[in-house]
Amino acid sequence: MNIEKSFTFPFEDKQWTSKLGLGAVITIVPILNFAWSGYMVDIIRNVMNDIAEPLPTWDELGRNFMEGLILFAASLIYALPMLLLLCLPLTIMGFSGVLAGDSSMEEIAQSIAAAGGALFFCLLCVFFLYSLALSVIYPAVLIMFARERTFASCFKLGEAFNMISRNAGPFFIAWGLSLATSLGVGLVMGTVTAILNFIPCLGQILGLAVSLMGAVYIAVVSAHLFGQFGREVFGQRQLTPSI
Repeated sequence: MNIEKSFTFPFEDKQWTSKLGLGAVITIVPILNFAWSGYMVDIIRNVMNDIAEPLPTWDELGRNFMEGLILFAASLIYALPMLLLLCLPLTIMGFSGVLAGDSSMEEIAQSIAAAGGALFFCLLCVFFLYSLALSVIYPAVLIMFARERTFASCFKLGEAFNMISRNAGPFFIAWGLSLATSLGVGLVMGTVTAILNFIPCLGQILGLAVSLMGAVYIAVVSAHLFGQFGREVFGQRQLTPSI
């Protein structure tokens, strides 16, 4: 893997300011921001195809939106088990609040609330581990989707786990660098934004712009890293490029 390339490739594109600038605007527009996920898939696809300038244009915004919508639906299904489980302790604590209105049931209500709180804490730990597992499997899902472009490809977990297990070294290099980039750039952007906030009015606007561009940069670096991983695993399979 060419790690350095993942961090420098956006700036090698002569139109990087317009491509990423428009992307930053799209990320903050409700509903339309689904297109950003589709754009990330395009980068993965282009890197797997070894396109010289992997940053796509926004000429196919509709397709980007639809692919992003598919990925959102898949993500919602993956998150659904934990969302449903977290509803259980919240329901228990809500029920204890109803009982607390009756003075004769106050002790029982307190016991139920304590049990609900303990269950909520335990489920938060499970939620953290589940989220960590999803952060590992999701890039493989993106690669599968980039190749096949179907909703069903998002749930080929056997193939995704097989891809990761057989290529654990390069995969976790990409995953670790993606995480480190997110933390590092996030820290720098947070510091810069905090300094800019001291400037009345204009500082807040500049801070928002810096934060958006930082988030966009993190995303495209991650997409390039996993695109390289996908190319190593599958080779150039003549996927439909997105340019």
